[in-house]
Amino acid sequence: MTILEAIVLGLVQGLTEFIPISSTGHLKIVPELLGWGDPGAAVSAVIQFGTILAVIIYFFGDIVRLTVGFFRGLIARAPFGDPDSREAWYVIFATIPIVAVGVLLKEQIEGVFRSTWIVTFQLIFIAVLMQVAEAYAKRKGFRTREEFNAKDAWIIGAGQCIALIPGSSRSGSTIMTALFRRVPHDYAARFSFVMSIPAITAAGVFQLLDSKEELAAIGTTPIMVGIVVAFFSGWASIFFLLRYLRTHTTHVFIYYRYVLGAVLAIMLVTGYAK
Repeated sequence: MTILEAIVLGLVQGLTEFIPISSTGHLKIVPELLGWGDPGAAVSAVIQFGTILAVIIYFFGDIVRLTVGFFRGLIARAPFGDPDSREAWYVIFATIPIVAVGVLLKEQIEGVFRSTWIVTFQLIFIAVLMQVAEAYAKRKGFRTREEFNAKDAWIIGAGQCIALIPGSSRSGSTIMTALFRRVPHDYAARFSFVMSIPAITAAGVFQLLDSKEELAAIGTTPIMVGIVVAFFSGWASIFFLLRYLRTHTTHVFIYYRYVLGAVLAIMLVTGYAK
């Protein structure tokens, strides 16, 4: 992997990790369109360390608040006794499903799930679900942040598992699931980002330990460049999306997914992509 490839992959990873248009899908598509070939699940996961660092620093205050609340609840023997301790447990609840499913489907995630046909299908399928979720939440009305509960966390955590399939998008899957639970857009995005920290970190560490030879062949410099670029572009995408969703829906991302999915389908049918 050249420095140029590392910069492009890092930029793609950072800009698409938190915006609901699928980072893994773009990391699969962009290199193929540029003639570089699939960088592989290991490279994708390790470059994610840049976006992990971005989300940790961006939400550092929340992480400290939730950590203190978690231990305060344990010491007081009241784990759900205050909002911070409850939210900390909600993050834990939301992380359990993706850890279990990720371990069970490891081979499929690194293999058959990376098919461009599957990426194309997921881009459109999740867009349809997002549009239905938007209509449902609008018709039923949004709940307040104070009404967020453990059941919401479990269900959104289950929705995060969909993101294991390239083309789905972690934020797209979780925000879509949250909308079906009538959770407001901005809080759905914030909770999605915070709950992603354990899962993304675990995936990156696991791939790092499991793919040492593959990553060593690529070289330390390109990987570090990719991580740094992913950090800055990831920070920018978090900043943008949180502010955008305060006053907007996800429809612009839904339409983008439709267009990208249609373009990919045409390319696959005509043999330009495979």
